[in-house]
Amino acid sequence: MVTEQVSGPISDRRNKWAFGVGTVGRDMVYTLVSMFLVVYLTEVVNLPDVQLAWATGLILAARLFDAVADIVMGSIVDNTNTRFGHYKPWIAGGAIASATITTLLFTNLGLHGTSFVAVFVVLYLLWSLSWTSNDIPYWSLLPALTIDQKQRESYGALAKIFATIGLFTVVVAIIPVTNALGGDVRAWTMFTIAVVVVMLLGQSVTLFGVREPDIVVPQERTTLKEIAGVVFHNDQLLWTAIAMVLFMTGYVTTTTFGVYFFKYVYRDENMYSPFAAVLGVAQLIGFVTFPMVAKRMKRRTLYTLATALILAGYVVFFFSPMNMIPIGVAGLLLFLGQSWVTMLMLVFLTDTIEYGQWKLGRRNVAVTFALQPFINKVGAALATQVVSVAVIISGVNRAVTPDDVTPGGLLIIKVAMLIIPPVLIIVGYLIYRAKYRIDEAMYASLVADLKERGQLR
Repeated sequence: MVTEQVSGPISDRRNKWAFGVGTVGRDMVYTLVSMFLVVYLTEVVNLPDVQLAWATGLILAARLFDAVADIVMGSIVDNTNTRFGHYKPWIAGGAIASATITTLLFTNLGLHGTSFVAVFVVLYLLWSLSWTSNDIPYWSLLPALTIDQKQRESYGALAKIFATIGLFTVVVAIIPVTNALGGDVRAWTMFTIAVVVVMLLGQSVTLFGVREPDIVVPQERTTLKEIAGVVFHNDQLLWTAIAMVLFMTGYVTTTTFGVYFFKYVYRDENMYSPFAAVLGVAQLIGFVTFPMVAKRMKRRTLYTLATALILAGYVVFFFSPMNMIPIGVAGLLLFLGQSWVTMLMLVFLTDTIEYGQWKLGRRNVAVTFALQPFINKVGAALATQVVSVAVIISGVNRAVTPDDVTPGGLLIIKVAMLIIPPVLIIVGYLIYRAKYRIDEAMYASLVADLKERGQLR
């Protein structure tokens, strides 16, 4: 029998800020790998089409394998019981390992052809596993700090604000900074080192700053045989995961195309950074306003509004002339809605913990939160595959200059960036509307029932 910390007299303000600060560097690293790895391979390393196809195909397989391994990692974390708690040992070890391997991914290893692809894919798989060992316990801290829905929303919103700062620091800076450093592999290595240093500093704030509360609930150990039951028998967790995989695939596909769009369609790569800054402001506004908006409307209504904003953004973007004003308006709509959906995804997953405890009689925090990196990894894997196929068949990967891409090739990029993603987002939204049942009233009822049973104190 192990125990799960839930709430206690620890300073809410201290935990809220120490937890939130830890996301800055983490999201810088994740953005670098998830959004710009394929850009690095096509625009910096200049892999030929065949090698790019092999590399991205094997990366897809590695990501899918690692996404399944996330669930196993969740069980391992749930079963961890040290004097430092369930989470902090894994957070520390995962941060150090992923920082090291991230640097190797963006380093000239002196390899070419098949040997480069093979070593690169092995490094990517190791990166994924090390990231998992940090990501799952990190986000599993959130429900361990409070069982109050509004507090969770507040903690999560602040964490996402810091995450957005990290994300868009990379998105805005990476092209001008690496170009200023020479635009070659060495420049990207130097940029990567700076990013991982920020991650390690931020994770140190979380490790030394967060104090886990001392009120506990009993929790049985979860065996590997029981992991599938935890996921598949918690229907609300399962439907949330499916809906959010579809959303993340669409969202990451669009964002990964950013550099290609401005270089080959808009024909001014330098405009990518100011456009990304606009998106960063929109996302920050979304995370800042989320707690206020969530107080004034039901979550289902908020999800509907967010989806409508996203779809409006896609329509404006697709039909926009090559002018930054309408494109910027489209970006504002897209990323305001996206930030609200991201926050809703976090609170949906968090609430399925108490639902699973209520339905299945056991509380599996880390296994449940393993679905968040699972969602992100599957979404990123599928998005990378869409992008890599599009840049190959459109001729972008072979193009020396934007003039080398035909009008048909440019249309392929626009369709893959602005048509396929909203279709996936709509399907995910419809699944949520049809299957997700944990509204505010139901959550309050099941928490009250758990307390009455003596399963939650």
